This record gives sequence, C-alpha cells and structure tokens, in this order.
Amino acid sequence: MSQEQAIAFCEKLFARYLDGHPLMSNAAHLRGSASWIKFPRVLCRSWVHWNTLDGREVPVVLMGDAAHTAHFSIGSGTKLALEDAIELSECFGGAAGDDLRKVLEVYQQKRSVEVLKIQSAARNSMEWFENVERYTHLQTEQFAYALLTRSQRISHENLRLRDKSYLERYEQWVGEHAFGQAGLAMPALSRTIPPMLTPFKVRGAVLKNRIVVSPMAQYSATEGVPGDYHLVHLGARAMGGAAMVVAEMTCVSADGRITPGCPGLYAPEHTAAWKRIVDYVHANSSALMAVQIGHAGAKGSTRLAWEGIDLPLEGGNWPLVAASAQQYLDGVSQTAREATPADLARIQADFVASTVAAQQAGFDWLELHCAHGYLLSSFISPLTNRRTDAYGGSLANRCRYPLEVFAAIRAVWPAEKPISVRISAHDWVEGGITPADAVEIARLFKAAGADVIDVSSGQVSKLEQPVFGRMFQTPFSDRIRNEVGIATIAVGAISEADHANSIIAAGRADLCAVARPHLANPAWTLLEAARIGFTDIEWPRQYRAAKLQLERNLDRERQMAAANAGLTPQQVAAKLLEG
Repeated sequence: MSQEQAIAFCEKLFARYLDGHPLMSNAAHLRGSASWIKFPRVLCRSWVHWNTLDGREVPVVLMGDAAHTAHFSIGSGTKLALEDAIELSECFGGAAGDDLRKVLEVYQQKRSVEVLKIQSAARNSMEWFENVERYTHLQTEQFAYALLTRSQRISHENLRLRDKSYLERYEQWVGEHAFGQAGLAMPALSRTIPPMLTPFKVRGAVLKNRIVVSPMAQYSATEGVPGDYHLVHLGARAMGGAAMVVAEMTCVSADGRITPGCPGLYAPEHTAAWKRIVDYVHANSSALMAVQIGHAGAKGSTRLAWEGIDLPLEGGNWPLVAASAQQYLDGVSQTAREATPADLARIQADFVASTVAAQQAGFDWLELHCAHGYLLSSFISPLTNRRTDAYGGSLANRCRYPLEVFAAIRAVWPAEKPISVRISAHDWVEGGITPADAVEIARLFKAAGADVIDVSSGQVSKLEQPVFGRMFQTPFSDRIRNEVGIATIAVGAISEADHANSIIAAGRADLCAVARPHLANPAWTLLEAARIGFTDIEWPRQYRAAKLQLERNLDRERQMAAANAGLTPQQVAAKLLEG
C-alpha cells in the first residue's frame, strides 16, 4: 500500500477508537512517501573511553544506543538506556565503588550479557517484519501468535500469564487443526492440549505428539552390531513419552563408519539386532522408531568420542573418500581422497541396501543424513566440494549426488513410510552454506519427494563460529518451513516444554528434536508435561504410580511458589523446613 492507503486502512480498522478523528502521518514532511531505513546494529567492544584532562584520566561512558542498539520493533531502546544508567549507579554503590576502573569494568560485564539477549530478540523481531511475506500463508490465528512471539522472548507460558483466556482459545484452535490433520477425533479433556502434545501425520505415520528423541551418537556398537546397551538406551527413551525415537547415525558400510563403535546396517547380523530393538519399542510403547542412515566421508576412521573426538585412530584405519580430497582437522586427520564415479555408484548401492535392511528391521521412518560434514554433506557445501565434474560448482550441481542417493532410497522404501533429510542450514563460515542456500537445498529435496527437512547447522568446518543461544537453530527451520512449504524438525537448545510449545504453536516447525535433555532424562516428555500441569498423557502401565506422585509433588511446588511470592529467600527456606 501507499502511505495514504495504509492510513485509510488503519482509520477503518481502528474506527471505533478514533471517534471520527483522522490519523496523522508521522512522516508528513516526506510528502506522502514512506520513510524506510536500514536499521544499524551497533555493539561496541568497549563502552568506556579514557581521556586525559588537566593531567587526570577522565572516562567517557557509553550508554543506550551509543553502546548498543536494539531494533525499534521490540521497543527497548529507551528501556536499555535507563537500565544501563541504573546498573552504572548500582556499580558505584557496590564493593568496587572506590575503584573507578573496576566499577566501569563491572558495569560493562554485567550489562553486556543482558544487552546481547535483547539484541538477539531484536534481531529476530526485525527479521520477522522484514520477511513478513513469509508468514502471510498462515491462518489468521497462527499469524497473530507468530507475531506475538516473533522475538522468542515472549513465550507460550509468558502469553498464558498475560492473557490466559486468549491462550486457551488458541490452544483449542491448534488442537482442533492438529487432530484434523492427523485424521483423529479431538478428545474431550478437562483442559486444552499443549501444542507440543498434539498429533502429527506424515504419509501413513501418525506421531502421537511433536517431540522426537534426536539421533545421538553413542559409540557403543561392536563391529556395527547394536547390542543390549542400545536396547536399554533406545527402549527407555521410547517409554519416556516422545512420539518417535531416532537411532543414531547408522552407517551404510564398514568404511562409512565414524568410529569402530558406530552401528551399521550393512550385514544380516545388523538387521537382526535392530529388529530386536524395534520390536521391543513397538511392543512396549506407542513410539515410532526411526533410523538415520549415513556415511562418514572425511570424518570417518576416528576414535570413540571419549578417547579423543575427531582424532584419527592410532591403528587399524580404513581408507576415506569425500566429495573432494580433504582433511577435517588440518594436519591431524586422515586425508580423504576424492570419490570416483565407481565409488559413488558403490556408495549409492550401499545406501539402497541399508534402506532395504531398515524396512526388514521394521523401522517406521527413515532419515537421510546430509549434514555435519559427512559424505553427502561434503558434496553440498562449497567449503568441501571443489569438484569440476557434474557434481561440483553450482548449488544444484553440488546437490546432485545427494539427490541421486535420495531418489534411489525413496524407490525402495515403502510409499506409506516417510523419509526426512537432515541438512546443515548454516556452515557458520564465510563462503559456506547460508540460510538462503538452505532454502534452495530444501526445495530440491522437496521436489525429489522428501517429506520432512530436519534442520541443523554447522560441524562442516572447524573454522565455524556459530552463535549459540536458546533455540538458536529454530529460525533456520522457520524459514525453510514457511518459504518452501515443507514440514520441518527444529533442533538445537530446545530444553523445556515452553520452547517446544512456542515453536509448534507459531508454525516454526512441525516437530522438535530434543537431544541432551533426553540423555539426562529418558522420560523428558513425561516430566515436562507434568511440569506444565498437563496430566492427560499416556504413561507406561508399570510407571503410573510414579506419574501420580510426580504430579502431586509438582502441584505442591506450584502452590508453594504462589504462597511464597514476595517472600525473602530466608523466609521461603523457613517455610520449606516447616513442611
């Protein structure tokens, strides 16, 4: 719209509040043209500059926008400046109050952490508005929720505090759409269903909720055979409430292993061992079982993680191949040679054979590993692909071999079962894959028949400089899902129900893969459901007594927290001791 059209639209939208008054433009001097600027993101390395005045050192202290900017879409510029002033004042009254240099050092240390959090949120908000067209396909209800939570600082439970009735209506809307999409009847429950616990259907697979146990390397197989350790490890997590458990990267050949402890799907004994585990999961839980198949490429023939991660074996190494000749660790790793056409044909056949074996083992879902610098990833990234044939050069050419492998496994994998593809959406290195490239990569796999993109990043180069934080990879998933129109799995620093609910409810992903929290607690999903007060969730029959005890304990904690609001820590401790 032109500015005049936008003003007329807003006058109509807010007519009941304007009482017939017109809206005025805050840029009338521009004669009707809009005032667009490219927002400058400023973060100074030092917030203090020392001048010499009359023989004395006098500091100039930066505060507010002079030291750091935050995009105006979250309205925090003035707030940050005032908080800087408050912190500076408190530092002068602190232990270092007589040491001017120390005071100013503490001031910057304390404030810079909070400022980085705000700047991260502001960047998310700015990118949301600058790319709002990405979200116009969302239905009105979800569009509004995505707008409210765009910075990732306002979360699902934060919205519940702000407007409980709104959030419950929205949860009802999400639930109705999720159950409809899955072809299931909406259950009659005493409360609305948290978004992360709604079902999701892909081809013929129906996941009971949106939580996935992420594939996590365990380095505990023997000659590629998963044993009792894997039965306990994967079985426990399948009984812990997640909708699907994804087995760690399972190698398509002996020379495709990362370490001697990695499992495989290239021999009959592997298939039999996996079938034992899959059968156990199906018999004792309602979780689906997925397997991620891959080839280590230049990152293979290394020691077990706890013996020296990424370091080459001290003996018994096997030859390595990659898209181009390379060392993962310069001067340290074994050198991989460039894969020949014969190598590529053999490796593709290995992927097909592993896919057939996965079906024989009874897996419900297959994932193709095209991330983290392993063989297929090494073709996609320009950092590791320097080929001059049909498999090198342009992004389309670099994706050619991974797409050929995908087409070959899709042809032998049952049509009713899904295939997801894990990609590195950002190499975090200049000249590497960018989030914009990841959108195009996802488009290519979608056109080839992929059902879901599992969106990770990094681990392609040791030169990477990732920016970590809560849900730090979710924006990559968001962009791919909403620009490409394909279901995605979000991964990376998703550690509580509030994170997962916010991601699913806003349409930033369709599933959330949770890794390390599931290592710490196999029943993470069940615990998080209880923590947010949702009790209508299936537990293993054998554990139901623990369910009731856990819910009572958490309810007591919530009541205590409410009763103790406003008390000092000493008063809270005294009440706890009283029982």
